[in-house]
Amino acid sequence: MGGYTQRVRDSILPLSVAGTLPTAFGEWSFTENTVDHESPIETCELCGQQDLRYHFEIANRYTDSTLWVGSHCILQFDVAVLEKGRRLSPTEAKRHLTKLTQQMQLESCIRTLEQLAAKESNPVLSGALDYYRKNKKLTPKYAAVVFWKLRAFNVDHHPSFFQVELRRTQHVEDLRQMQTSRVHRFWSALTTAQRRKAVELGHSPPEG
Repeated sequence: MGGYTQRVRDSILPLSVAGTLPTAFGEWSFTENTVDHESPIETCELCGQQDLRYHFEIANRYTDSTLWVGSHCILQFDVAVLEKGRRLSPTEAKRHLTKLTQQMQLESCIRTLEQLAAKESNPVLSGALDYYRKNKKLTPKYAAVVFWKLRAFNVDHHPSFFQVELRRTQHVEDLRQMQTSRVHRFWSALTTAQRRKAVELGHSPPEG
């Protein structure tokens, strides 16, 4: 813990007015700027944590210095997260940062679907893209085709970022009637509850 604290001190104090760690953090706030690096390749400029995919920018109101950090450090060190000038509580701040992360994941899914639609002139793929833009989810039928084509064209993607729509009766019925091998294509995109539902509908989980 001592080394971790020293890394944080060495990162934050030279860019702050205050000379002590707790007071220095009071000068910093989250700017609302974020970056999705597409892969976990970056480092937190505050604590040194590696393998970050998402960066969140914090800035010092006195020195105008900035750092790109992980969301964990914003919460851990109580860096101010503001909304319309009001400082959010720790619970509100966590919810806000989670929402921003989810938005970046949504945008990543849309970029992936755009890449896929460009690979093949296929009305199902273009329809899936339009549907995801509008609903932020894929139907089971769309998901079965999308995940098949993502693998076929070797398009880099994160299955767990995608969401599948299973609230409507028709979508549940589509899942029921679907061949289990097709359900397995998008199994990794299903939530735990959705996987249980799939099993209830007669589908077995993928082996391994």
